[in-house]
Amino acid sequence: MDSVQHPPALEIRGLTKRFGDHVAVDGISLVIPTGSCFGLVGPNGAGKTTTLSMATGLLRPDAGQALIGGVDVWAQPLEAKQLVGVLADGAKLFDRLTGEQLITYTGLLAGLDRETVARRCADLLNLLDLAGAGRTLVVDYSAGMTKKIALACALVHAPRVLVLDEPFESVDPVSAANIRDILQSFVRGGGTVIVSSHSMDLVERMCDRVAVIAAGRVLAAGTVEEVRGSATLEERFVELVGGRSVTEGPAWLSQS
Repeated sequence: MDSVQHPPALEIRGLTKRFGDHVAVDGISLVIPTGSCFGLVGPNGAGKTTTLSMATGLLRPDAGQALIGGVDVWAQPLEAKQLVGVLADGAKLFDRLTGEQLITYTGLLAGLDRETVARRCADLLNLLDLAGAGRTLVVDYSAGMTKKIALACALVHAPRVLVLDEPFESVDPVSAANIRDILQSFVRGGGTVIVSSHSMDLVERMCDRVAVIAAGRVLAAGTVEEVRGSATLEERFVELVGGRSVTEGPAWLSQS
């Protein structure tokens, strides 16, 4: 029997975005296979967040197309957004709700019934070690707890694709390890994870595929092994992006 052919989890075709005279994203194209853990890496200002925002329906592109599971994000936004869970870096949450209320609100907004939302909310709070903070206002959460409650909101409607922009920033090492386990389980279950991160080591250990972008363009993309070659991913990244200079500091910094 022939295996079922799935469309890519996310396909980006020539996405372009300008802010005034600045070209933030310059015709980026990527194909992210279903069932992969995909890392998107680049220096600050590379266009990672802008690309992911356009690909998930948060920011309208000037040109190009994005398809989630074969569904055009901008032609069929409601259908596309049912397939994706998004953790946007720096996005404002309704932080005058408790963690439990925020997950519940997000689930109801996604069209789930109250019984399903209540069950999933309890599961997610336990899974992310937030059960004791479920009735605490999100405004009183630490940065790491806020990141975890945002991840819970991204997961509550059981999406096929998770798009996570800097999901480990401000998260302690134990919580980060737990989140990695959750994401790896999600991928083993047939889901797809797309992670934007500055941590080359984390991406190298966690992802099976990666794209390096700078100045709004893709410099390299493929499996982690293909992109890094005989070097580490960090070494390959520095080689591709450039900009590193090795100099001694000023004399006044020397303690000798």
